[in-house]
Amino acid sequence: MIGLFLGSTDFPKLILDKIKKEKKKYFLVDLTRNNMFKKDKNCYFISIGKFGQILKLIKDKKCKKVLFAGKIDKPKISNIKLDVKGVYYIPRIIKASKLGDAAILKELIKILAENKIKVIKSNAFNPELTLSKGNYSKIKPHKFELIDIKKGINSLKNLNAHNHIQALVIRNNTIIAKETTKGTKKMLQSIKKVKNHQGILIKFPKKKQDLRADLPTIGLDTLKDCKQAGIKGIVLKSKQNIFIDRSKSISFANKNKIFITIK
Repeated sequence: MIGLFLGSTDFPKLILDKIKKEKKKYFLVDLTRNNMFKKDKNCYFISIGKFGQILKLIKDKKCKKVLFAGKIDKPKISNIKLDVKGVYYIPRIIKASKLGDAAILKELIKILAENKIKVIKSNAFNPELTLSKGNYSKIKPHKFELIDIKKGINSLKNLNAHNHIQALVIRNNTIIAKETTKGTKKMLQSIKKVKNHQGILIKFPKKKQDLRADLPTIGLDTLKDCKQAGIKGIVLKSKQNIFIDRSKSISFANKNKIFITIK
């Protein structure tokens, strides 16, 4: 029995499809705002602050492993419904929330570990959605673009450990945009096209991010946003990004002369 704590984006849907295909026993806790999984007979709706109910559910299902996937929005502490266990753990969640979404997930994983519940990697059932080092498009980055890529990667490495930034765009040795809490799509939409000066999107996990949860995700929609923003290439981290619609995305990249490189 596997416990699924699922947020929004398409990645959780792919996990669920794979688990159903392999006929594995599961239950899921829907953490989306619009209750995406409400039609699933194994779905439960429990406030993230009701740790007692969550732990009881896991115990009742005789579950030893759980998985977090998808975007889990930072909760408004004042709106969280608590039970007795929630009152006990909430000070830790409040403290973590001040450091960002990644810190909240880390704290949740710690709490589960203290209760002898193991959190496995979000791509445990879908390893095919991550890519190894190499170039996946017909076009490869030029020498001057490799210099931009190196500078962009170093910029991400030098961020604060709890910074929410997972992506940036670099153009002509200058970082022109950084992802905010609104996500990569909004960042790309904010970029103004400049003729003959196309940028490079670099998307890596957050510094010191727990790689069991919340891996950066891209797919065909990201490629389309890149085209609109005049992006010439995408750089991802080996085995640490979720790549949805791979064949369609690579085909789109080749057609629109966008390189896809995994570092």
